[in-house]
Amino acid sequence: MEQIPNNQLNIEISEEMAEGDYANLAIITHSNAEFVIDFVSVMPGTPKSRVKSRIIFTPMHAKRFMKALEENIERFEAANGPIQDLEQVEIPMHFGGPAGQA
Repeated sequence: MEQIPNNQLNIEISEEMAEGDYANLAIITHSNAEFVIDFVSVMPGTPKSRVKSRIIFTPMHAKRFMKALEENIERFEAANGPIQDLEQVEIPMHFGGPAGQA
């Protein structure tokens, strides 16, 4: 059996999982014991969207995830320039589907 140093994890990923799922919306809810993040793929003109993945964190791990994400965004922007903030992008509320009527 292969020996792994104490500070390293041996993590495997299946081919199916390595393909990943696309998500362009995250819905975050929490209780006193956990944070739940639902990753959703919303497609223009589609009336119904489906949760692609649900991740449940303890509060401590949610905070560690947030810090890791912030660090990675800083590295990305240092290499590629600033990411345009969502408030600066106009999003059509109907996403290309039929317009609502009153």
